[in-house]
Amino acid sequence: MTRRDIEPAISRATFQGIVRENGDVATRNHIGVFVVGNCGATAARKAADYFDEERLADYPNVDGVVPFVHEIGCGMDCGMEMTGEPMDLLRRTLSGYIRHPNTAAAVVIALGCERNNLKSFLEQEKLETGTKLRTVTIQDIGGIRKAVDEARRIVSEMLPEANAVKRTTVSVEHLKVGLQSGGADEFCGVSANPALGAAMDILVRNGGTAILSETPDLYGREQVLADRAASPEVGAKLIERMAWWLQYSKGRDTPLNSRSATLLEPSRAGISKAGGEPLKAVYRYAERVTERGLVFMDTPSYDPVSVTGQIAGGANIIALTTGLGSSFGSLPAPTVKLSSNTPLYTRMAEDLDIDCGGIVDGKTTVEAMGRVIFERILRHASGEKTRSEIDGLGENEFVPWPIGVLA
Repeated sequence: MTRRDIEPAISRATFQGIVRENGDVATRNHIGVFVVGNCGATAARKAADYFDEERLADYPNVDGVVPFVHEIGCGMDCGMEMTGEPMDLLRRTLSGYIRHPNTAAAVVIALGCERNNLKSFLEQEKLETGTKLRTVTIQDIGGIRKAVDEARRIVSEMLPEANAVKRTTVSVEHLKVGLQSGGADEFCGVSANPALGAAMDILVRNGGTAILSETPDLYGREQVLADRAASPEVGAKLIERMAWWLQYSKGRDTPLNSRSATLLEPSRAGISKAGGEPLKAVYRYAERVTERGLVFMDTPSYDPVSVTGQIAGGANIIALTTGLGSSFGSLPAPTVKLSSNTPLYTRMAEDLDIDCGGIVDGKTTVEAMGRVIFERILRHASGEKTRSEIDGLGENEFVPWPIGVLA
């Protein structure tokens, strides 16, 4: 098989996924409680936290009720801009999560006077309320307590339908894997990252999608990836995003072009997570990923912000490599964490999923470990919990990119 050959549909790998009415495929099944601005955050948490293991015991197919709260979207007198990229970015992030196949149903809570106006948000993102999308406005309903009670009542009504799902055998072409690094060490570039790249080559050849991100970490190697683009237009779009970052960081204490010595080695190692397939598309932060194969999404390097963008774009599994250890997790798409070395894996076995240290020790090869990672991703996509899910991580890692200026 040559590098660019794609497996025929009949012979592609499969996993056990949840097929939604629109044909999208879920790897998890959550109900989300969202806020348009931080003013509704406490109400959202109180509403979602009510549904603990005991109250969800009768709904075994529901993975959880999750509050997706954030710190932006409001500031009536001197706060967030009401138009432009900051607001558009926040809105497409929220709508990406609400539309995500792993979100079975959603409740959106608003105070009522946010700059991210609830009615305008729904209209701009073409979100229609119904049995799977309901809203609660605190000022209209009469305060926090009544809003919490109403949100709980709505979720209770949503649970039976959300629970009425079953997993079926589906093609790997429905998998979208977001690629991340967190706490890299000198072994990541020779073990976990290239092994993840080998797994992504298998995924892409089976029709799936790998989403590379963390734009600043690509500095110094962006042309290498652009040269692999499927078209000149795709390559040019990648270069344009790096140019945006150079301008964005200009005059700050972390300009990209003054950190080349420290960024070049991580960029060389980080790009290996993407494997060797052609770059098919470049997306802005939180844009819906529609192209299959290897794609790039422009995000910051900070894991929670970067992963939030990938999930908003449709990633239904996250794969994160680490050499120093990571306490990261994500919802509604779970994170699979790969250790670059065996001493770390032994020390943090309760937090990490896969040990790639055998490559460093000469006990296995990058290609063999890539196959192990690919098969493990299929298991987690089919419902097997990751360590971060078992540890209860993910609620606090929903962090839309606060790109705007707050006065």
